Amino acid sequence: MSVSMTQKTVVLYPSLGVGHLNPMVELANVFLRLGQAVVIAVVNPPDKDAVSEDAMARLSTANPAITFRLLPVPSCGKDHYSHPVLRTIDVLRAANPSLREFLRTLPAVDALVVDMFCVDALDVAAELDIPAYFFFASAVGDLAIMLHLPYYYPAAPCSFKDMGKTVLRFPGVPPIRAVDMSTTMLDRESDIAKERLRHYTRMPGARGFLTNSFDWLEARALEALRYGLCTPGRPTPPVYCIGPLVLPGQTGGSAGGRHACLEWLDAQPERGVVFLCFGSLGTFSAAQLAEVARGLQDSGHRFLWVVRSPPEQKDESVEPDLQASLPEGFLEKTAGRGFVVKNWAPQAEVLRHGAVGAFVTHCGWNSVLEGIVSGVPMICWPLYAEQRMNKVHVVEEMKVGVAVEGYEEGLVKAEEVAAKVRLVMASEEGSKLREKLVAAKEMAAAAVKDGGSSDVAFHEFLMDLEKCRSEKSG
Repeated sequence: MSVSMTQKTVVLYPSLGVGHLNPMVELANVFLRLGQAVVIAVVNPPDKDAVSEDAMARLSTANPAITFRLLPVPSCGKDHYSHPVLRTIDVLRAANPSLREFLRTLPAVDALVVDMFCVDALDVAAELDIPAYFFFASAVGDLAIMLHLPYYYPAAPCSFKDMGKTVLRFPGVPPIRAVDMSTTMLDRESDIAKERLRHYTRMPGARGFLTNSFDWLEARALEALRYGLCTPGRPTPPVYCIGPLVLPGQTGGSAGGRHACLEWLDAQPERGVVFLCFGSLGTFSAAQLAEVARGLQDSGHRFLWVVRSPPEQKDESVEPDLQASLPEGFLEKTAGRGFVVKNWAPQAEVLRHGAVGAFVTHCGWNSVLEGIVSGVPMICWPLYAEQRMNKVHVVEEMKVGVAVEGYEEGLVKAEEVAAKVRLVMASEEGSKLREKLVAAKEMAAAAVKDGGSSDVAFHEFLMDLEKCRSEKSG
């Protein structure tokens, strides 16, 4: 589908961390494919690196057509925060003057597209009369819940943390237990919950939401937003589902060759391997690692497992000592059917490999989408942030995964790991999940094709930019 429009200049503004930068890079590539000019402004605070220089160098090398600009930020002067996200919010607020100066240096900016944590950048956009949109890189279902929370939470009888497994109801999403709400919102009296509620109240002040999802996958949540059910008495900006945007597979070999785990997968039977990977921040205690190991051993199935050092081992730069971290004899006993990778594996490529039959995931949204576009059923093991909410969407709404029992209590037993692996890999229920994934994979591919729902939505967004531009010039 082509739309004849003049080229736009769009500035993308991600939050801290490579998990927020990666989806913005994929969004930038969509703009470039449609002939638009794009700049990614990356916040660079002095005290801790928000996005490692390695990641930044890798992304700019892989995407030479994208302009990256580092925005220097003064120190916030605070060493301690009650929650790490509060530091992120402080850093982003302190970045406003730097963002303002940068935007003023550009000849013309048609839109500022900000991350869900960059709410305070709306002030800069308003001051410079630049249309501001959110790029919401998580589930549309999460957006529906978040926009409704300012109406819901103040009137709730108590904090979510005190409601346990009480079922809550929000427009457009399945019933959700209080224990599965985003970790930042569990304590209503906490500084982080108050700050996030302030954010959710301000978010409808943007001109629109670009979301990394597609209409078919989250039709009910999308409908609730479009009918204004999430923000009663207040208009909800348009929601443009433009996904799935997922990173192309990266060959993470030391000299640019294929990763050893892919070579190993080549020798495995089709859909015969369970892949366990828990994101860049996902770590397990030594006790939990031991339970996972025993569960995999008892399941009888082949596995590829990415292991990080337990948090008890403070230095995260050190490679995990597998002999010390895993039960004695585990590596020897599973040598024929298991492959353990230290710290990192090329997840997108692994999931697309024909040998992978199930994906044990922390339910970060990028990972969920990679599972869907690869057609791999998920075993959901949420760890932090909004991952428990994503688990509810994956299991209850999309029906493309199952959840492990016991994650709420902090220890999933070996028997449960083995049972869920067997269920997905070798049961009637597992076959039904696989059928559902075949459809989801096809619909994901159809959405981003020319004339597909996500392609149409993106062009509608560009037309809105054109409208803004003509309003200004008129």
